[in-house]
Amino acid sequence: MRRALALVALAALALPAAAFAHASLSRTVPSFRQRVEIAPTQVLLHFDQGVKIFAGDAIEVWTAGGALVSLPARQPHDTHDVIAPLRKLDKGPYTVRWHVLSIDGHVVSGVFTFGVRFDAPPPTEAFGASGPTRIEHVIRWVYFTGLALLLGGLAFRLVIVGRRAVSPEYARRFYGVTFLGAALTLEVGIAAFLLRAEDALQLPFQRLLYGDLSPIAGGTRFGEAFIAMTLGFSLVTAFVVLAWLTDRIVFLWAAFGIGLVFASGLSLSGHSAVDAGASKLSELADWVHLCAACLWLGGLVQLVLVVWPKAPALRKVAIRRFSRLASVLVALLLAAGIYLSVLRLPHLHDLWTEGYGQVLLVKLSLVALALAWGGFHNLVVRSLLDRPRVVARLPRSLAGESAVGMAVLLAAAVLVDSKPPAQPPPAPQPAVASAPAR
Repeated sequence: MRRALALVALAALALPAAAFAHASLSRTVPSFRQRVEIAPTQVLLHFDQGVKIFAGDAIEVWTAGGALVSLPARQPHDTHDVIAPLRKLDKGPYTVRWHVLSIDGHVVSGVFTFGVRFDAPPPTEAFGASGPTRIEHVIRWVYFTGLALLLGGLAFRLVIVGRRAVSPEYARRFYGVTFLGAALTLEVGIAAFLLRAEDALQLPFQRLLYGDLSPIAGGTRFGEAFIAMTLGFSLVTAFVVLAWLTDRIVFLWAAFGIGLVFASGLSLSGHSAVDAGASKLSELADWVHLCAACLWLGGLVQLVLVVWPKAPALRKVAIRRFSRLASVLVALLLAAGIYLSVLRLPHLHDLWTEGYGQVLLVKLSLVALALAWGGFHNLVVRSLLDRPRVVARLPRSLAGESAVGMAVLLAAAVLVDSKPPAQPPPAPQPAVASAPAR
């Protein structure tokens, strides 16, 4: 039976996959996100196999203001091509939306942008895209939560617990929480990419399965970061599995180091990398801010869900060591956060007059509450750990601090998808009068 299954698998692999594949867009004129100095008179799409068009709306070209500037699409003698003539194009960005019928019966769709004497926006900002939604805010919040469970859990196990002997019950709970974080990071990351692609293409989900995602995956920082982080955190998960199977802590160190490196994908594709004033320093500050928050909140979850119920012998040493680590993490969190806030908000009144500032104000309030709660644990509770009543009530207090921390992550998720206020234009340089010639 196994031999028969193997033969079937080999036969399937031997068959040319292209025979069952739908048509793929192989070339466009203008090309993805191309800036052209001379306005084109038509848009051409070339596919790797023959396609059919339903009607003249197979290609539509839109201005940023929503004006349709394309004429009905047609197919020349070569069925691999589809052409849409254009009206006279002015300077500015343009969005191309297309859909054709592949020979396998599936409708293939896509979107890309170009600019006439103008830098083309990414396809995620194409005309018709609505931008981040509330569902995307929730998805990103769950993603941040998964990242905290994964990176914070690994840091807690390596730095706080270290090489101390742990019980099988502790190990099972630790790996359960860590695997949950890894699963959320991978699966929710894919969901976030698909939601952003669905918004850019403006397609229902069943047609998104046959959509051309290459302009988003390979033509935007968001897409490139998604691919890199998905591969990176797959490797992180593999090392965690190896540590679980072999009980060797060195694999956890490898997972933790790789995870910190690939977490930078969010900083390299977000506001700190693309907005006005962005620099290597702002990208570094954003990465430090993200990592400090994940290690702090993930450590709190480890205290509440792993150490307290499964490792009573580690409680006192764990909370004392974590309190010292949390002080460093909070200092980094605040320093990086203040720098980024000053960078993104040109004026103080932007905190209450701009949408981005209002969300930031909510986040700062939650951070202040979490810091006050953590300070109470560090300065008051830590010295009373010898009292049974304090030890019995502490898990509830730690859970409350963790809940506030999760609310901070939710505010951060909304903040990431919000647009900071525009930076004021630079002041004109005064003209320098030249000395009269003699």
